Amino acid sequence: MKIEYDPIRDLLYIYFGIPGKKVAETVTIAPGVHADFSTEGKLVGIEVIDASEVLGGKLEFGVELTPLCPAKAEEPGVSLP
Repeated sequence: MKIEYDPIRDLLYIYFGIPGKKVAETVTIAPGVHADFSTEGKLVGIEVIDASEVLGGKLEFGVELTPLCPAKAEEPGVSLP
């Protein structure tokens, strides 16, 4: 998943899968909120126009990274913070 926000245009786009995947169909799911689907019918992304208004104010993003398989401290060559 990838999230892009353009503060000048106040446009938010959430990519599911690979960014740049061809969009075959766009469905309006709420005023200013559009869902893009691939030719296979899979969700490609969600676009939010006037995002700060739709989402209720100033947009702030935080990221939390979770390892898929945590390293064990006893593994050679692995240093943990």
